[in-house]
Amino acid sequence: MLQIGPSIDFGPIHYWIESNNCILVGYTSGKETHSMHTWSNPHRAVRAVTGLALAGLFLTGCTANDTSNIADTGDPVSGGTLTYASGDAEPSCLDPHVGGNFPQGMIAAQYLESLVSRNSAGQIIPWLAESWTPSPDGLTWDFTLRGDVSFTDGTVFDAAAVQANIAHLRNPTTLSSTGYLALGKVASTEVVSPTVVRFIMTEPDSALLESLSQVWLAMESPAALERSQDENCVAPVGTGPFIVDSWVKQSAITLVRNDDYVSPPADADHSGPAYLDQVIWRFIPDSASRYAALQAGQVDVIDNAQPDTIVQATQSDSIEHLDSPRPGSSNRIELNSGKAPFNDVRVREAFIRSANVDDAVSSLFQGTATRSYSALSSVESTAVSDPTLFGYDPSAAAELLDAAGWGETDADGYRVKDGVRLSVQFPVSTNQSIPAEQSVFEQIQATAKETGFEVKLAPLDLSSWYAALATNDYDAVSAPYTKVGPDVLRILYHSDSIVPAPSGYFANLAQVNDPQIDELLTTAASTTDVAERTSLYADAQNRILAGFYILPLYDQQNHYLLRSDVVGLRTLPTVAVPTLYDAWLNR
Repeated sequence: MLQIGPSIDFGPIHYWIESNNCILVGYTSGKETHSMHTWSNPHRAVRAVTGLALAGLFLTGCTANDTSNIADTGDPVSGGTLTYASGDAEPSCLDPHVGGNFPQGMIAAQYLESLVSRNSAGQIIPWLAESWTPSPDGLTWDFTLRGDVSFTDGTVFDAAAVQANIAHLRNPTTLSSTGYLALGKVASTEVVSPTVVRFIMTEPDSALLESLSQVWLAMESPAALERSQDENCVAPVGTGPFIVDSWVKQSAITLVRNDDYVSPPADADHSGPAYLDQVIWRFIPDSASRYAALQAGQVDVIDNAQPDTIVQATQSDSIEHLDSPRPGSSNRIELNSGKAPFNDVRVREAFIRSANVDDAVSSLFQGTATRSYSALSSVESTAVSDPTLFGYDPSAAAELLDAAGWGETDADGYRVKDGVRLSVQFPVSTNQSIPAEQSVFEQIQATAKETGFEVKLAPLDLSSWYAALATNDYDAVSAPYTKVGPDVLRILYHSDSIVPAPSGYFANLAQVNDPQIDELLTTAASTTDVAERTSLYADAQNRILAGFYILPLYDQQNHYLLRSDVVGLRTLPTVAVPTLYDAWLNR
């Protein structure tokens, strides 16, 4: 590192100005060094650093991607109301333990907090847990908790609270899916002391910290969890910077500042309460209406931005774009290998070869998305990409179908076999796929028809879409799933995940049932050696891709547009949900 400026000290805290005028605050844990956050302006960093209750801070170079809109706009101003407009479906429950979908995670990140977090370099950092120690055999983990935190109902956050939360997630009556699956190797928990909780594992879990960083496993007040599920769904109680004040369904959720807040994650830009007095969280499903409200100043931030509005925003002085792709898996179409016609690998490959995805993405996403050829997001350093498997080749597709016995065509040009048309039932969640993505599916439908596939796109609301999956009424589906790290492969492609969680949802929608893939993912999940783990995940990905179980499209898109007077909004590097803790209004 080149130091060109003076070292400035605040007791144990110090920083340097680098040649690129960026600084990065971090902390040390034992012999390991962990980066925390990058600021593009030294003066903002000094303010943030002096407020952090951390020792041993250090400086490294800037990270390549800073998923925030922090700029040199002067001192933060407290007060005001920020209005956020989401294009996702309004959750039926504000407790992300119940179910565990992305819309729940988006808003829950404002009032719930996790044991650990992750920084922009992908390293696990402290949050409600100050430190953690696994046993040599990986069968126990001891977490040392902060001792100065309370839930907003006055309940103390301690080891017993963590134990109650894990029990709530694992209780089948909670109907958890995302959190339940992430805790699959946790046998039980033990209160060692008020500030130390022990996780007892059925087998080593190299992804435990990644799992615990997710908002779907965030901590809630044990007293609040004792209420009925209906009561808790309306107003979960956390330790976060905001409190759920009211929820007018089909309209808006109102969050108010927690004035007693003391527990930001280690990479936050300041300490103490949030700057904003209040957040109004609205739901505007229509993309054009959502963007019009942003332009008119009726809302301050929108998500699920369409490609054309993102392009427009880049030409505006009053609107900024924040791009924060999700970690874990790529956005992909999964082919149901558990039944005909996709139980034949030749038919799966033929479908993939007949889908002209490259042209669809380039024409419809206008440069806002990059084609993926991987099962994992580009955010994941362990992602394996193989473009040779996913090229558009209708001639090869036709040969594969001939070889698979689909050599005849009917009067409409579709392939038939034993009098049965080659049809693909494709339910589409209109709440989760933006219009541009639905248009991608339509273009795939058109190019697949030329090869002889009848693709039946069925637009459905979220509940109907989940019902179609639960009854196995699909041949192809695009289902977003977010989990930090490569262990998402185990959730999505291990045969154990064909069995539904208590909520009824099962994650292995491609219904992959390959003993070799199972063995690779099982071994990787219990391997702590980084190089060995990476190699195992690479082998598993290569086998998944070569089996033509999925058609990768692009990263799971998270595009936020915000008015330029909204400062400090960033996304958590865990699952790319927005956090409004550091946000303030420059008005």
